[in-house]
Amino acid sequence: MDQRISFVTLAVNDLERSREFYLDGLGWTAELFVPGDVLMIRAGEHLVLSLWDETAFEAEVGTIRRGEGVVPITLAHNVASEDEVDAVLDLARAAGADPVETARQREWGGYTGYFADPDGFRWEIATNPGDIGQLVLP
Repeated sequence: MDQRISFVTLAVNDLERSREFYLDGLGWTAELFVPGDVLMIRAGEHLVLSLWDETAFEAEVGTIRRGEGVVPITLAHNVASEDEVDAVLDLARAAGADPVETARQREWGGYTGYFADPDGFRWEIATNPGDIGQLVLP
């Protein structure tokens, strides 16, 4: 098996709300949109973010675990500078992200902040020091 990820699929409660957030709010572009079913967005050269209506998701994958607290996954969007981190967090805030955690220096050397999409999925916006940080930049 090749060492890669092709799709990241997230089950969402309200697909139209997610479409508005990602496309209208963040300015991303859909590769495929089937109303009431799925929204697919190219998120890298060979990576697709798939936002799937949770009813359709459960029908194929199985029952979703529900409860209080943060969804146990984060998605990261890395940029080259601290100013870019702040700018992306401002964009997310303007798009309606809630909550948005202001970026700060982390003990491991990076500068990161977080926002939540309409379903509570946390996006980390970061600039990372060293080679690993350069590896993920376009």
